[in-house]
Amino acid sequence: MAEKKKKIIPKRIPMPNQSPGDRIRNFGEVALGYGREQAFAEAERCLQCKDPKCVAGCPVEVPIKDFIAKLQDQDIEGAYEVIKTTNSLPAVCGRVCPQEVQCEGQCIMGKKHQPVAIGRLERFVADEYMALSACDQITGKPECPLIDPDNKVACIGSGPSSLTCAGYLSSRGIKVSVFEALHEPGGVLVYGIPEFRLPKAIVRAEVEALKEQEVDIEVNMVGGKTIEVQDLFDQGYKAVFIGVGAGLPRFLGNEGENLIGVFSANEYLTRINLGRGYAFPEYDTPPFPGRNVAVIGGGNVAMDAARTALRLGADTVSIVYRRSQDEMPARKEELEHAIEEGVRLRCLCGPLAFIGDENGKLTGMRLQKMELGDPDDSGRCSPVCIEGAEEEIACDLAIMAVGTGPNRVMLEATPELGLNKWGYIVVNEETGETSIPNVFAGGDIVTGSATVISAMGAGRRAAKEIANRLLGTSD
Repeated sequence: MAEKKKKIIPKRIPMPNQSPGDRIRNFGEVALGYGREQAFAEAERCLQCKDPKCVAGCPVEVPIKDFIAKLQDQDIEGAYEVIKTTNSLPAVCGRVCPQEVQCEGQCIMGKKHQPVAIGRLERFVADEYMALSACDQITGKPECPLIDPDNKVACIGSGPSSLTCAGYLSSRGIKVSVFEALHEPGGVLVYGIPEFRLPKAIVRAEVEALKEQEVDIEVNMVGGKTIEVQDLFDQGYKAVFIGVGAGLPRFLGNEGENLIGVFSANEYLTRINLGRGYAFPEYDTPPFPGRNVAVIGGGNVAMDAARTALRLGADTVSIVYRRSQDEMPARKEELEHAIEEGVRLRCLCGPLAFIGDENGKLTGMRLQKMELGDPDDSGRCSPVCIEGAEEEIACDLAIMAVGTGPNRVMLEATPELGLNKWGYIVVNEETGETSIPNVFAGGDIVTGSATVISAMGAGRRAAKEIANRLLGTSD
């Protein structure tokens, strides 16, 4: 009896990257993206499961099996049309979403082998497809719906949740106005994520497509100050979506936090990203010149800050984290890239105090050494201080990447909004509606710091409900 041949599963196609030695000298994108042959070969690894679990892992429910099937036929345009049925920002998602714990985390192939590189394929399709018009870019279809100027909705904030909400509604003929507090739209996509992870040109292209679809975008409009919810209803808006994020920096209350050289990650990254500090002197926003840099935290924001400091010429950059490397919440890829680039990990320790000189400038930090105790509510082992175990390290720039909270400006101007015990907006989980009728909210102002794709999912849910109320359908 002939032996049954074992099916050979091709290995996952690696992503081409800039080499570590080259990329720490520039702000160009680290991941270079698949070429056509690489993308088509990776698409062939998809098993086209009858019950694709990957879709359940995607917060915006991209028909992953279907778009990869189009790629298996080398139909890039068809793949783009499939993705755009649910995802307004595929070029963004393909770059910054944690696919390893979402769609790829559910991939059947990943049970015994490496999962299909869904995020990389999504990015390839978005980058490769040249939209014939703004309508193509928003909806994946060449025809533009007629916009009804009397059926209008306002979005406060212009981050991923608001842009998704605006794209969904405008593609269905609803007039949308977006109000952004800063001088450039895009929210955290612009001010929070470095150029080497998400080029600003990608975000601008998505924003320009919305503008061509008659979405009005007004900058320097602060929700709760320049514009308020009731003002918008008085102006004839039928619904309001609040997507202002959660950008209030958190500190730990350590001695010396007011020294010159101690920054929140929010301020540091905003100066570099939105202020184009990385391009000084072309842009007159000089970055703080840290030579020995310490970043406190272990998430994606900490990795972004550390890798940015390296590119700005720091001699040493260390991540200070109170748990072990295994407990770090940062994406595995971002952590690996940081280590490749020379970022040092100083785990199982946390700041006790910041040390300064007679001029009030940061010169060092005193650290408390720790060990891991029992797991906490997050499932990770709790850090426990080791009594008497301290050390000092030299640093002239310390960046606090320990989370953010809700900015109170919008919330204090709208006291009718129901808030939870942490100060975030409470919404109906199915519709995104707040305690105020026809006022919806989504993204970090509801969940606290989360992912871009989860914010987009919230924007889409709210938009579907708004469209259903205004048009009688959400399809």
